[in-house]
Amino acid sequence: MAFNVPLPSNYGGVIDVFYRLKALSESGVHIHLHCFDYGRGKAPELERFCDEVRYYRRDMSPLRMLDRRPFIVASRHSKALVQRLMQDRYPILLEGLHCCLLLEDEALLRDRLVMVRAHNIEADYYAQLAAAERRMGKRLYLKMEARKLRRYEPILRKAAAVLAISPADREGLQRMGCPRVLLSSGMHPFSEVGGLRKEEGERFALYHGNLAVAENYHAVEYLLDNVFAGSEQRLVVAGNEPPAWLRERIEAMPNVRLVDSPDDKTMQRLVREAHVCVMVTEQATGLKLKLLNSLYAGRFCLVNSAMVAGTGLEGLCTIADTPEAMRLALGSLMGQDFTETLLQERRRVLQAFSPQQAVKVILDLI
Repeated sequence: MAFNVPLPSNYGGVIDVFYRLKALSESGVHIHLHCFDYGRGKAPELERFCDEVRYYRRDMSPLRMLDRRPFIVASRHSKALVQRLMQDRYPILLEGLHCCLLLEDEALLRDRLVMVRAHNIEADYYAQLAAAERRMGKRLYLKMEARKLRRYEPILRKAAAVLAISPADREGLQRMGCPRVLLSSGMHPFSEVGGLRKEEGERFALYHGNLAVAENYHAVEYLLDNVFAGSEQRLVVAGNEPPAWLRERIEAMPNVRLVDSPDDKTMQRLVREAHVCVMVTEQATGLKLKLLNSLYAGRFCLVNSAMVAGTGLEGLCTIADTPEAMRLALGSLMGQDFTETLLQERRRVLQAFSPQQAVKVILDLI
């Protein structure tokens, strides 16, 4: 059961969902996909991987905010969905706390394997989103949602198994009292590690992410103000729906270029061509799928500590936590070649993060 229609797979959460169902299908699992739609519409391509695909309207009414449950949960309810699930006893995988209203249904849980994919410790994630949000109304909503999530998240104890995306999240879920927490890394489209390709043209750094999200446009703002202002280093910023003020900031900087809402092919080309993928965040939550993307498809990764905290990927990145340290590290990396030795070490570490390894946890359960 998916919190959103997982195609197009153009942001972290749906990337994780889509490539998990694809890998499960390729492993011989028969999938009955149920997903909530709130604007994406039907995706016929999903039928290649699923025995059936069902769509349900997400209730986006502001009245759902009056519910004692978090809005992300209360807005995903369907009697038709429950009736369909009661017609068989197949295992159920709930994608995110968003879909966990079903854990309140004791009849549905009885004698049935119900797993939850935890994409984050959601209460922590929303609290940090609130801290980063500039708009007063949105910040108040996020704070209220974080409080509700803190109260609601223990419902995960009812699941037969919870699949954590990172070692740090696994520890947090265990402290929450979830009886069985297993590690299943973030999903992605890569079957092998790249990195050694002929370089053409001037070397550049890349920041990529959904620029409609406050966490990401604050990261770009930090890089513009503290790392690339007055620098000779080139930066490409690529992502969906950048706000107007960010477009204006980038246009005013001769060494920075914006790629507005690139398609997946363009984004992957940029990751492959960049000499350094620069990633900073204020939110040490979950596992950033763009980090896995950059490590599999790109060359050097320059990050702050929060980006890699508790992921097991620290050794594959250059870590810098101050503007000065980041400027120095960026200059150093731009002068280095990405070598075969670095590539082999990356391949060794990333074996544990392959899609096959991630879905094996689910296959062992069912």
